[in-house]
Amino acid sequence: MTASGTAGHGAELGRYLDLAALGAVVVKSISAEPWLGNPAPRVHETTAGMINSVGLQGPGMAVWLAEELPELLDIGAARVVASIWGRSVDEYRRAAELLAAAPEQVVAVEVNLSCPNTEAGRHLFAHDPVASAEVMAATAACGRPRWAKLSPNTDRLVEVALAVHDAGAEAVTLVNTVLGMAIDPVTRRPRLGAGGGGLSGPAIHPVAVRAVYDVHAARPDLPVIGVGGVTDGATAVELLLAGASAVQVGTANFARPSATIDVQHDLEHWCRRHGVTAVADLIGDAHERPRP
Repeated sequence: MTASGTAGHGAELGRYLDLAALGAVVVKSISAEPWLGNPAPRVHETTAGMINSVGLQGPGMAVWLAEELPELLDIGAARVVASIWGRSVDEYRRAAELLAAAPEQVVAVEVNLSCPNTEAGRHLFAHDPVASAEVMAATAACGRPRWAKLSPNTDRLVEVALAVHDAGAEAVTLVNTVLGMAIDPVTRRPRLGAGGGGLSGPAIHPVAVRAVYDVHAARPDLPVIGVGGVTDGATAVELLLAGASAVQVGTANFARPSATIDVQHDLEHWCRRHGVTAVADLIGDAHERPRP
C-alpha cells in the first residue's frame, strides 16, 4: 500500500503505476472540516529521508468525498483506505460519520492518532492509551474496519496498541514519523515554518521494525501494517518478519513515484530467490516459536 500523506490523494500516482495492482491506496489524512496546515517551508530533505511539517492540510471530508475520491476511483484505484484525523474526540467522530456514506471501494479507515504536526504539539492521542481508546470507540460510525495509526514517540506504544485493539481497532499501523528538527546553521533558525516536524524515510526503518516486533510479540493476533523506510523487497521483508501482515511505502514515493509497485515486484523476486512460496509464511517468523 501507499502510506498516508506521501501520495497526495492518490490520483497523482495513476500516471506512474496501475493503482488497481496495489493492495490499497491510503490517502492523505482528512478532517471533518477544511484545514490550512502549517506555514511554509514544510519539507526538508535529510541525510537519510526527509522531515516534514505539512500540518495535515486538507479540503475537509465533504469535499474529499465529492471531488477527490471520485477522481481516484476513475483513474483506477480498486481499494481505498481513507485516513482521518481530528483535534478532539468529537472531530474524529464527525469525520467518521461523514465516511459512512462512502462507496464500497473505501475498504477501511485509518485513524491517524499520531501526527505530531498539529497545534496540539507533542500531546498526541497516540501517547495515551485511554485517549486513543476513546477515539477508536467514537469512530465506529464509519461502518468499516478501522486501523489505528500509532506513534513511535512514546514508551507506551505496546500499551496503546493493546488499548485501541480492545476499543475496536481491527489493526494498527506502525509507525508514523519520529519527532525531529532541522536548523539552518547560517540563519540559526529552524528550517521548517512550524519549527519541528516529523522525520521519515530510511532513517526510521529500524524504529519501525522494533515497533512492529514489540507489538506482535505482545499480541500476535493483532494485525499490524508496517511502515517506515521501506524502499525495496528486503526492507519490506524485515517488517513482515517482525510481525507485519502488510506493508506501506511512504517517503520513497517522493523520489520515485513508482516506488510502491516497485517494492511489490521486488518482494515477489525476493521470495522466488529465497524459496518462499507464500508471503504469509514470512509474517512474524523472526520471533521464537515453541518447540514441537
